[in-house]
Amino acid sequence: MIISAGDIESFHFATPIGIGLVDSAINLTKICIESRPDSITFIGSCGSYGRLNIFDIVDSTSAYNIESSLFKLNSYSPIENRAGVSSKVSVNSSNYITTRDDISREYLSIGIDIENMEFYSVLKVAEKFNIPAKGVFIVTNYCNGDAHRDFLKNHKKSMKLLIEYIEREL
Repeated sequence: MIISAGDIESFHFATPIGIGLVDSAINLTKICIESRPDSITFIGSCGSYGRLNIFDIVDSTSAYNIESSLFKLNSYSPIENRAGVSSKVSVNSSNYITTRDDISREYLSIGIDIENMEFYSVLKVAEKFNIPAKGVFIVTNYCNGDAHRDFLKNHKKSMKLLIEYIEREL
């Protein structure tokens, strides 16, 4: 089963699950209960912490839920903040978009390359139901002060490239 966040990232071949950590977890859980898929592939956009370039398309099976406050020693979490299995590219998921270069470098320093709001939830739900899952992402922006502006500027072209990739590769 191919899924996406929906809204401006809706595709004719993907089931939308909602934007952010909470809606995506709730809606994907409902799907898994009602009609358990054999596998899950999440597709969508992502921001790069700097190693990957705009319009790069990458696969991942590894996600984290690390809030940027952790890097300033302003928080901790008593829960496991990693989901999935080791992957060449790791994703961080948060309901907030990183807009500072220094924080992007912190994520890179611990081996996390990109951010996508939903992927951690997708992998956690897939783990709970013992369903193989992966993500396919296209970089729309760097995680810096221009993140939102660049996301808007590059989104339409990114979705076209992602659709072409999915139709060719999956």
